[in-house]
Amino acid sequence: MQFLVETHFKSLLFYFVLFVKQLSRAETGINVLTTNTVDSSLPHPPWFLSNGLPVDTTFTFPTPLPSIPSDDGNFGKRSIDLGGLEVAQLSMSDSTTRRVWRTYEGGPANMGVSIFEPITLPRNFFRLGFYAQPNNRQLFGWILVARDVSGGNLRPPLDYTEVGNTISLSIKQDGPAYFWQPLCPNGYQAVGLYVTTSPLKPSLGQDSISCVRRDLTEQTEADTWVWRIKEMTISSLRPAKRGTAATGVYTGTFSFKQVNFPAPPLYCLKNTRFDLSSMPSKNQTRLLFQTYSPWIYLHPEEEYLPSSVNWVFTNGALLYQKGNEFNPVPVYSNGSNLPKGGSNDDLFWLDYLVEKEAKEKVKRGDLGSAKAYLHIKPMFGATFTDIVVWLFYPFNGNAHLKFLFIKSLSLGMIGEHVGDWEHVTLRISNFNGELWRVYFSKHSGGTLMEACDLEFQGGNKPVVYSSLHGHAMFPKPGLVLQGKYKSGIRNDMARSDKFLDAGVAYEVIAGPGVVHEPPWLNYLRKWGPRVHYTIDNIRHYIAKILPFFIRAGLRKLTRKIPKEVFGQDGPTGPKSKVTWTGDEQYS
Repeated sequence: MQFLVETHFKSLLFYFVLFVKQLSRAETGINVLTTNTVDSSLPHPPWFLSNGLPVDTTFTFPTPLPSIPSDDGNFGKRSIDLGGLEVAQLSMSDSTTRRVWRTYEGGPANMGVSIFEPITLPRNFFRLGFYAQPNNRQLFGWILVARDVSGGNLRPPLDYTEVGNTISLSIKQDGPAYFWQPLCPNGYQAVGLYVTTSPLKPSLGQDSISCVRRDLTEQTEADTWVWRIKEMTISSLRPAKRGTAATGVYTGTFSFKQVNFPAPPLYCLKNTRFDLSSMPSKNQTRLLFQTYSPWIYLHPEEEYLPSSVNWVFTNGALLYQKGNEFNPVPVYSNGSNLPKGGSNDDLFWLDYLVEKEAKEKVKRGDLGSAKAYLHIKPMFGATFTDIVVWLFYPFNGNAHLKFLFIKSLSLGMIGEHVGDWEHVTLRISNFNGELWRVYFSKHSGGTLMEACDLEFQGGNKPVVYSSLHGHAMFPKPGLVLQGKYKSGIRNDMARSDKFLDAGVAYEVIAGPGVVHEPPWLNYLRKWGPRVHYTIDNIRHYIAKILPFFIRAGLRKLTRKIPKEVFGQDGPTGPKSKVTWTGDEQYS
């Protein structure tokens, strides 16, 4: 019996050490959310041979997209003038593209990848490259084609150079694929690749892909990996510089990397005009948000609900100042007496009323008053519009731990803090008003999902799940662990009768044109106090509810956890986030 206990204890101790290391990494800003990694050696699912691949079906939204009202500007006009080049967004479908090659192994879900060639182009437009997509999702995506509006901005390549092939792969594929990069005239850059199933170089005639004048391009970097097997990787490309003032344009092309096959760099397009004329008007923005406004479901056990900012201020928010902590000032209902500008310098912070019952009322929020706060911003050289949907929760609840056989262990005050800002971003094409991607913020990172992978409700409204207590945003219900080895901080998501239809109550707080910014938006300090707990108290709390044979080991191990884990720190507001003027930072 003693031997069994000691063995069990050592096993628990081993896994707890691993968890502590992961927890330390998470609290120091390293995103350790678990992801579904893919092993290319996995067998194909049973339905593969009988039902085909998801990519064989073109994705369509649940309901037809609305007609975009005509308005001043060029939003929804199908093409955008970048200055010297007019570009159109060619959506993937059987009528506009031709599949030139595919493999049935590697990539997400081990279903392989398909390469598509644009074939049905608007008159006088030219191809810039081919399109690649994983086979595990329905055909959904696009690539830009270009027309030279001033002469001399597009040129055919002088030749092609091979940057890799799949001859060496002993996998099921539509013959070997050969990847070719254009060799461009001096002063021009390649933005995409040509793919063949023949070792012969592509023709330099009318069917070639065009090179773009250097000053109309920018540097790229890998966006998301599309396919990876052995020493080969296909990645979609995005502008290296991104944000509200960045001019790089997402072109829809991809790179191919193979060991021992050095490849010249590929580029993206640049919007040298960048006058924001392609952005939606207020009326068009209203229509877009009504079309795609998310449904946000809270966990059925969630006790800390969202509210409006004004509700919190009216019900007892206090402004504290360093050096005068015993004389807090009640915050006006619209936040107009909050300090503006400056930086997060710990000189000011918010907290709630001291009286327990009143404070508890504010902490629990008020779903009836909750509203979505919208930030409208240009992305990818104003060829896309980001509608950032911000939600405010007055309080973030404590964390829970899954540890070996213990499904859910409360960590006391760990994870609690006053004030919690979370957001979801809708990324919409300025060419046609179609939702392309949705960003789900969570903890120190987030996830960017293609529209074809989302759950919809009430038409074309994406469904979002807010995690229990932590309020991180996820696209699906279930359990996601922040950690490894099947132990970690729990993120629990589920449907309930507690939900927020963001399209019902919302307020545009920032964006192009004339927008009335609420006074609280420019409060750049903390929305909650910084509090440090006594480590021994927390250690004692956790230890006393665990089985006796791991308490001693737990006490020793918790001494190694950084002190900052045992504290709470209120967040800053939306305008202080890096993503306010930058791109979403996703994992």
